Amino acid sequence: MLRSLAAGLGFLALAAASVPASAADLPRGSMPYKAPAYVPAYNWSGFYLGINGGGGWGDSEWNGFGVSNSPSGGLIGLTYGYNWQAMGSPWVFGFEGDINWTNMKDDAACAPTVCETKNNWFGTARGRIGYSWDRWLPYVTGGLAYGDIDANRVGIGSTSDTNVGWAVGAGLEGVIVGNWTAKVEYLHTDLGDITCSAAACGPATNVDFSANIVRGGVNYRF
Repeated sequence: MLRSLAAGLGFLALAAASVPASAADLPRGSMPYKAPAYVPAYNWSGFYLGINGGGGWGDSEWNGFGVSNSPSGGLIGLTYGYNWQAMGSPWVFGFEGDINWTNMKDDAACAPTVCETKNNWFGTARGRIGYSWDRWLPYVTGGLAYGDIDANRVGIGSTSDTNVGWAVGAGLEGVIVGNWTAKVEYLHTDLGDITCSAAACGPATNVDFSANIVRGGVNYRF
């Protein structure tokens, strides 16, 4: 019986000694999986206000004298608008308007003096259609343009009038941070023509004005 008891105690001792080794041989559990944080796609919907600045160059014809000049200069202005983008759709539809101070002018000889054309301000009211790549928005735009045409036959007379015409263009807008965006844009504007009477310009003439605008801007979306 003593032999049986000794054999049983020896077996228990061997079993106890093997437990830590067996536990050490078990593979360690892997780190818990953490899913990446969800970042929703940027949505362009909402009202916005901004500023813009750039330059323009154009063309003006005085058909009564058979001469033309090429007004050019800088511009700065305010922008306002609204975008709408359906959830899950990349298409962005909107309206944008602006009002700008300009200094585009040029003159050409029309003996015995010069014929000067100047644009002091213009604005636009346009639709926009864009295709969003998350935080980038390329777009096309078109609508109304309005502004002044100032015709001056230096030393003889001048006239100025506000005309309504059209504008078309394209641009690219991108998110800077938060609700701030920046854009670059090209517009072609055509304000039609005005009449400078014989009393002012002697003889009477029509004076037209169109321009190519390149500008940048910064907007804040509400």
